[in-house]
Amino acid sequence: MSDIQQGILADVPATARHLFFTSTPDNQPARALRALANLVEGETIVAGLGQSLVQALGKNIPGLSVFPRYAGVGFDVPSTPAALWCWLRGDDRGELLHLTRQIEHALVPDLVLTQTIDAFRFQSGRDLTGYEDGTENPKGEAAIDAAIVKDTGPGLDGASFVAVQQWLHNFEHFETMQPEEQDNVIGRRRRDNQEITDAPPSAHVKRTAQESFDPEAFVLRRSMPWADDKRAGLVFVAFGKSTAAYEAQLARMVGAEDGISDALFRFTRPITGAYFWCPPMKKGRLDLSAIGI
Repeated sequence: MSDIQQGILADVPATARHLFFTSTPDNQPARALRALANLVEGETIVAGLGQSLVQALGKNIPGLSVFPRYAGVGFDVPSTPAALWCWLRGDDRGELLHLTRQIEHALVPDLVLTQTIDAFRFQSGRDLTGYEDGTENPKGEAAIDAAIVKDTGPGLDGASFVAVQQWLHNFEHFETMQPEEQDNVIGRRRRDNQEITDAPPSAHVKRTAQESFDPEAFVLRRSMPWADDKRAGLVFVAFGKSTAAYEAQLARMVGAEDGISDALFRFTRPITGAYFWCPPMKKGRLDLSAIGI
């Protein structure tokens, strides 16, 4: 499908950068987005617009909202909206650095880069705890069905919604757990990635089993580890044809349904959280016709 930002459906790259932009006072959002449309080809750069940027144009994208905030027992799930998100994908960190500068300069003076997260693929696609990530990801046509908008009209079909969170791991605490306890937190055995049928109800796999929701809550995960000088964790990225499936999973993780919170919160915390609308493509560039550009 040529109207999709193809990086959404592609496997995670060897290295990546997540860029988050905020609107400046007296900005001209249309000017910034025209410049962005000339850069984004949907593969090396995947772009998503936040609700504030869409509203600055006096427009509305059905289904686009602000990321929800939750407070659980001993943990918080923050909402940290941004005007624009760009996911840079490649195998050369230096190239991504120069691409960052190119995007940043193109958006001046209307949008300013406020956060950068460098991410990378670990082993064959594992979290830094050693557990495989995205085991239950839909594939092929099922991935398109889960992640891509269709049958809504020109300028909307081929788009996607994405949830982006930065999770900070406490490795010292995780490593105090015995291997069996770690496996029960995740709900899978690290050594062979097999699901543990008698894992506790707080196990992450049981909290987020996509087929256990009504309706089923399938998303397409494209998460990758991140690290800086002293901290590390996971950049969680989940694409969907709407935000409904992800919100259902998150509500269950925090215990909104039954009071049982996800065991992940024992060793990791989200420190950011935002939703974005990823426009479709048309003739090799972003199709922004849905917002009047």
